[in-house]
Amino acid sequence: MATVKIHPLVDQGVKQGTPNFAGGTLTCHCARDPVTVRIGSNVAFNHACGCTKCWKPAGAQFSLVGVVPRDKVTVTANAQKLKVVDASATIQRHACSGCGVHMYGRIENKSHPFYGLDFIHVELSKESGWEAPEFAAFVSSIIESGAKPEQMGAVRARLKELHLEPYDCLSPALMDLIATHTAKAKGVLAA
Repeated sequence: MATVKIHPLVDQGVKQGTPNFAGGTLTCHCARDPVTVRIGSNVAFNHACGCTKCWKPAGAQFSLVGVVPRDKVTVTANAQKLKVVDASATIQRHACSGCGVHMYGRIENKSHPFYGLDFIHVELSKESGWEAPEFAAFVSSIIESGAKPEQMGAVRARLKELHLEPYDCLSPALMDLIATHTAKAKGVLAA
C-alpha cells in the first residue's frame, strides 16, 4: 500500500502531535518577502482533504488542513500579498499572490456552522507538535483532480492503513460515481 501517495507528511506514517502545543508561524513558499501568519493555538480536526478547492503541495492527492479559532490567526508579514482565491466560495481562501500558497481560509457568513474557525495548513510551519491528522474527508473528490476511479479502493485502503478513516457524504461507491460524472463533465476524465 505504501505506493499509494496521499501527502508527503503522512506517506511515511502519521506523526503524533505534542500535548499542550501552543501554535506556531505559517510561512508561504516565496523566497523573498514571504507572507507569515502567527497561529496562537493548536489545530483541531486536522485531516486529509481531497476537495479541489484546498491548496495541495506538488504531487499530493490530498491537502492536510485543520481549524483554529479565528482570533488566533494574525498576519505578521507581507499582508499586502494576500488575495482571496474565490470570493464566492464559502471558505474565503487567502493565498499569497506570489507563490499561490493558501495561508488561511475564513468563513465570513455568520450563520455558517464553522463561522469563527479558520482553516490552515500546518505543513507551512517549521514548528513540530501540531495535532496529527485524524481522518480523511471528501475522498471521492480526488477523482475530480484526475485520480482514476478504479484506484479508489487502494486509496481508501492506504488511508485506513494510516489510521485516517475515509469519509464521504454517501457510500464510497456512490460518491465515486458522482465524482466520476463531474470529472467527465469537466473534461478531467475521458467520457
